Parts: sequence; C-alpha cells; structure tokens
Amino acid sequence: MDFTFTEDQLLFREAIGRFLSTEASPENLRDIWSNEQAPIDNLLEQICAQGLSALSIPEANGGLGMGDIAWSLMTQELGYYAVVDQLADAAYVGAGLISALPNTVALKAEYLDKICEGKLRLAIGHECSPLVADAQLAGVLLMQHNNEVHIVSPDNVRITPNASIDTSRRLAQVDWQPSDKTCAASGEEGQIIWQETLNRGALSVAGQLLGLAQRMLDLSVEYSLQRKQFGKEIGSFQAVKHQLADVAGKIEIAKPVLYRAACSLENKHPLSDIHVSQARNFCNDAAALAARHSIQVHGAMGYTWEVDLQMYMKRSWALNNTWGDSTCHQARVQNYVLNTDVDLAPSKTFEVMS
Repeated sequence: MDFTFTEDQLLFREAIGRFLSTEASPENLRDIWSNEQAPIDNLLEQICAQGLSALSIPEANGGLGMGDIAWSLMTQELGYYAVVDQLADAAYVGAGLISALPNTVALKAEYLDKICEGKLRLAIGHECSPLVADAQLAGVLLMQHNNEVHIVSPDNVRITPNASIDTSRRLAQVDWQPSDKTCAASGEEGQIIWQETLNRGALSVAGQLLGLAQRMLDLSVEYSLQRKQFGKEIGSFQAVKHQLADVAGKIEIAKPVLYRAACSLENKHPLSDIHVSQARNFCNDAAALAARHSIQVHGAMGYTWEVDLQMYMKRSWALNNTWGDSTCHQARVQNYVLNTDVDLAPSKTFEVMS
C-alpha cells in the first residue's frame, strides 16, 4: 500500500502556498487584525477567485469534489499563513455538512452552488463550543439542537459579539429557537451528520495548528540566526538548538497522526472519531510547544505587537478551544482505549475494519 501523496496533491499544496505567501503576508495579516471587516472580505474574495471555495463541493454542483486527505494539506497552509476561519468553515466543514443533508432540503443545491462561487458565508454552531465564528456576517447559520440540524436565518437569531485573543476571529454567542420549520435533519441521520461535522472541524483545526507550529518554528530559526549575544548568533547556543529541535520533533511526530486521521475520515474508517481526536491533540501539543519555545527564543519582545510571532502564537491559543478543546478530544481517545477490548498493535494502524 502506498501512503505517499500524489504528485497532483503536492503540486496543489505548493500552488496554495505560493498564493497565500503573497496575499496573506504578515503585513496583510496585521491589517486584518487591526481593522474591521473590509480587509478580511478582500482576502476572501481573492481566495474565492482562485477557486479554493469549490474544493469540497461535489462535481455536480460545479466543485472539485476533493476529500479530507487533500484538506489535511490545505489546512496546514491556512495555518502557516494564519488565514481567517471562514474559508475552512464554509468550503470544507460547511460544504460537507450541507452535502450530507437530505436531498429534500429545499435550498441544498443552491447553498452548495453559492459556496462554490464564494457568495455564501456560513456560520456553524456546534454544541462543543458556546461561541460561533463569523455569526455576525453569515448569510446562513447551521445550528445544532440535540441531534437535529437546523438551518437558521440571521434575522431569527440574537447575536452577542465576544472578543477573541485573535482579533481576526469574529466570535459571538448566538441565541435562537429551534422549530420544525428550521429543522433539516434529525434522529440518527442528524447524529451522524453532526458527528462527521465535528470530525471535519477538528481535523481542520489540527491541520491549522500544525501549520502554525511550523510557522512559529521558522520564525524562531530565522530570528536565532539574526540575533547576536556575546558576538555570536543565539542559534549557535546549544540551549536554543535543543528548544528548536524539540519543536521540530513534535511537528514530525504529529504529521503522520494527522494524515492517518484524514485517511480514516475520507475512507469512513470505523475508528475515524478516535483518529481525528488523537490528531487534534498531537497537533495542538506541537503548536503549544512551538509557542512556548518561540517566546523563549525571542525573549519578552515576542509578545509585542511589533513582532510577527505574536499573531501566530495567539491564533494557536485561540484554535485550542475550537471544535472541541483538548479535554474533549482526550476523553474520546481515553474512552476507546480504556473501555474497549482494543488491539493497539502497529499492524492495526491502517487496517480497514468491518
């Protein structure tokens, strides 16, 4: 079995990285963090113009029909350049949720077409989080009530903004009332949809955290080669080398865990919940260590607005509570390991179980 990425997948990632390196530069990111919505809208328009909003839309609706494995590469680039939540939430998580809805839902095809064209802004409210990203600007809100999926108009909700340590994230508490008119799926069907949505959201966060960890490491390596003490670059000091090597090791350990989770999710492996939660926490551990050691390498100035590091560091902290926190995902793994008769042999890693 070949576990390597295809040439097309690697070229796709390279092309995304080149585009974002220009359009989502630290200078542009500062504008988004400093100002109101306009800079974010400009970036999202450019992203949609590249066709990135169509990646997960079924081909029948004009999209590319790409799966979770491709997104495990894409989200790392989104994390590396600290791109705002809306792209992954709409084009990946939201597109998957809407695609899973029954075909009897009246506006299902229209929603998918609009996401593909970059004309529909989504907000998703899952019970794992009390706050909803982008609710203030969403054209449609997809809300969870028990096992029910509700499609709610922004005119029928009350939105209370909530500040975030990452000022590019527009978070809010949403007060709303479920009804038969807004319910699009329920029962076992709704439960499956929300379970898959949580997994996609957590996988998206995992990829972004891994990208952020790599960005913080790269910034720290660059700084360590420029900053001098006692007439030498601080990167030549063994203590600094050890800190950066620890981060690099954490990143390399997390990568295969992320890719296994993406493979499991795309192929509907029966343990995809466990694999996703494991990847989410491995990638979060890498980002947390990268933030901590990067601050130590930069010194106290790493917290200041003038240093780029603080944006990526704060984004990693903010994502830690998105689509389930570390405790939530740790519990899913622990419940499986401790409460089931499980074979954890390495040969079982990619085994397709019936």
